[in-house]
Amino acid sequence: MKLPELKIGKKIAKIPIVQGGMAIRLSTARLAAAVANEGGIGLIAASGMSHDELRYEIRLARALSKGVIGINIMVAARDFAEVVKTAISEGIDLVVAGAGFSRDMFGLGKESGTPIVPIVSSVKLAKISERLGATAIVVEGKEAGGHLGTDTSVRNLIPDIRAAVKLPVIAAGGVLHGQDIVDLIKMGANGVQMGSRFAVSEEANGAPALKEYYLKSKPEDVVVIHSPVGLPGRAVRTPFTARVMEGPVPPKVCDQCLKACKHNFCIIRALIRAQQGDVETGLVFTGERLPTIERIMPVHDIFEQLRAEVAAAT
Repeated sequence: MKLPELKIGKKIAKIPIVQGGMAIRLSTARLAAAVANEGGIGLIAASGMSHDELRYEIRLARALSKGVIGINIMVAARDFAEVVKTAISEGIDLVVAGAGFSRDMFGLGKESGTPIVPIVSSVKLAKISERLGATAIVVEGKEAGGHLGTDTSVRNLIPDIRAAVKLPVIAAGGVLHGQDIVDLIKMGANGVQMGSRFAVSEEANGAPALKEYYLKSKPEDVVVIHSPVGLPGRAVRTPFTARVMEGPVPPKVCDQCLKACKHNFCIIRALIRAQQGDVETGLVFTGERLPTIERIMPVHDIFEQLRAEVAAAT
């Protein structure tokens, strides 16, 4: 199968693969630029970054690539609107917004013409997004890592949403191999978003201990917890997530990072600990099919493998 280009507004990706924006600081300039250089769309995970740090990462990604670079940001973040404005002021190509839904976000990109791409998990939100001015949508199924908006497989969501909207539809959740890409495009998706596959890349900004922890995980190690954001979240079982599943682990210090927080634990600090390699007390978000990944690879080699798998797909 020849993969189609993915057009989002005026931006065109030669390969219809969006690299998932994985926070905190797993998806930084180096990873986003590497994906963009292969013809995909690279995302910088803006959640948890200061505005100056985000500016630096966007500028670095621009220096490393001439491809399509966007950001991913949690709608649940208290400074969501200001982060989006900062990225737009730096000339970001698109904004992907998840972990919540805001009707106001579409106006943020209107003046500059910056595409706003919400992550949705239902026909209803897909239609609302189109009506409010989304340039494209990411349709995320239950297989995804991090915050989840549904218990329905992406393969069951895509046909109905494809029939309901005319926007470009990007399928996310459980997409790790070439056959997955081919299957979802045949179902009507215009492209796919891949997170877990790039979390275990050489360019991902996670500590070696975190990447090794990913590779050691087995299917029974992947669990769902309740996030302070107010949504379920899929993660690899660690001693910390085991504690969270038993009951609250209230933060001793609160940075007031979320618009509304359940305070059952501090998600930002837990994600930072994992990114730095502390898999004992860190939160290791991941997709359902992470255990199918066998080794850490450079982004270029991942794309080469995906191209070969797509060519061999039925």
